[in-house]
Amino acid sequence: MSSNPSATSTRMSASELRATMALASIFALRMLGLFMIMPVFSIYAKTIPGGDNVLLVGIALGAYGVTQSLLYIFYGWVSDKVGRKPVIATGLLIFALGSFVAALAHDMTWIIVGRVIQGMGAVSSAVIAFIADLTSEEHRTKAMAMVGGSIGISFAVAIVGAPIVFHWIGMSGLFALIGIFSVLAVGIVLWGVPDAPKPVHVRAPFAEVLHNVELLRLNFGVLVLHATQTALFLVVPRILEANGLPVRSHWMIYLPVMGLSFVMMVPAIIAAEKRGKMKTVLVSAIALILIGQLLLGAAPHTIAIVAAILLVYFLGFNILEASQPSMVSKLAPGTRKGAAVGVYNTTQSIGLALGGVMGGWLLKIDGSSAVFYACSGLVLCWLIIAANMKQPPRKA
Repeated sequence: MSSNPSATSTRMSASELRATMALASIFALRMLGLFMIMPVFSIYAKTIPGGDNVLLVGIALGAYGVTQSLLYIFYGWVSDKVGRKPVIATGLLIFALGSFVAALAHDMTWIIVGRVIQGMGAVSSAVIAFIADLTSEEHRTKAMAMVGGSIGISFAVAIVGAPIVFHWIGMSGLFALIGIFSVLAVGIVLWGVPDAPKPVHVRAPFAEVLHNVELLRLNFGVLVLHATQTALFLVVPRILEANGLPVRSHWMIYLPVMGLSFVMMVPAIIAAEKRGKMKTVLVSAIALILIGQLLLGAAPHTIAIVAAILLVYFLGFNILEASQPSMVSKLAPGTRKGAAVGVYNTTQSIGLALGGVMGGWLLKIDGSSAVFYACSGLVLCWLIIAANMKQPPRKA
């Protein structure tokens, strides 16, 4: 027996590590597919019937978020009743079906149908609950951090790789590849994740979560973050192409931007977690998002200028994507982390839908600058709200 029990408790057990890595890989495969659509879809849309209507293009990007936001809580509830594995596997198969429908689509209407079906596979809440089932309390934050890291890596790989993959296999091939990723994830669920006892269903007092002012700030923040991200990717690929950079070469912008932003965010994350500077870091990251949106609206759209602005934007974006979920876990009252994460994920999906629809509408009626200035207004509201947040408790 170890003479220092606290030392052993700092390490995850083999079964916890296996479960977390398997579930993180499920998240990564699913999110990789979703993220790969964003940098190339608005360019592809111009080549198919209905794609000249940028409002429809925005709806296609955001439709996934609508159905997902409606079903997150339902999937979590059903997984409490019947078990995590069957619910997650079913959701992934529904997501794959939507991907194959979109792959076979020849107009914008059927792509929207495919995206709606994709959103019906809203398994994130069940996956997070499964992680909670399979990890001890002292290791749960570490497990969630591993999931967050896998999503961050997926985002970076997708943004850089999507233009290249799109050039090789086209949009239909890309949707089909996303469906294949989802089927592979089903195999990981069935054979790679350890079994867990049937979860005990506990009523989630959502009123308690919704009355927590600090959580409401974070929920509003993730809604704005993903709304502005979806709107940005509706416009930026078109700007790059208009400046003579074909979509197959967009990786030449995204690779250095994502690489540098990930390197530059490390000191900020360390300062936030280790030195108790979470509020300062978060508010600064929101300010970077605001500066990026304002500059995209006002600055000349040369390749070099757009790349520099995207670096500012993604530095803020990556810091917030890494930090906000951790704050939700820390600030959730008592045993209400599951409810808090469910509400957080729901507002994130609403943001995805809102950004696609509003971005497409604004682009149609008033051009790209209107999109960026509207996003700037949303981010400014977020900055004001976040500036009044309490300093989160430091990790012991």
